[in-house]
Amino acid sequence: MEARDTELRNGPLQDAELKKELDATLHARRELGPEYESALLESFLEKVEQRVDGTVDRRVRRQLAEQQMVVARGGRPAAHNDGDISFGERFGFGMISLILAIPLSAIGAVNAGLSGLFVTWAGILGVNAVHATRPWPWPRRDRGGDTD
Repeated sequence: MEARDTELRNGPLQDAELKKELDATLHARRELGPEYESALLESFLEKVEQRVDGTVDRRVRRQLAEQQMVVARGGRPAAHNDGDISFGERFGFGMISLILAIPLSAIGAVNAGLSGLFVTWAGILGVNAVHATRPWPWPRRDRGGDTD
């Protein structure tokens, strides 16, 4: 519970730090000119990626710690419904989309500027939101014991 409260308190601070970084990058771009645009963009995107990676790592560690606590107390980890996508599958999809987001963000920002970057991230967030809320399109069956 304390970890969640700390994360909630640090959330706006991290957003403010990221906003400062973006403002500094835009200011540097104005001063240095368009020839340094790709280097500045790559530097900013690297900072965003590090921030996202840190957040994902904290969430995964917290989830694993919660599952270990349940198992240590003699319980069983929460079971997923057969029709739902598991945590690992969602996590893998999210990580792949974040990896692909780096070049897509660079392409969008170079070709359309800041609006292209926002459109790119809106698309990435939309795809991940749809994937996260969607159950499997086919029913899963147990492989053992079921004879038709």
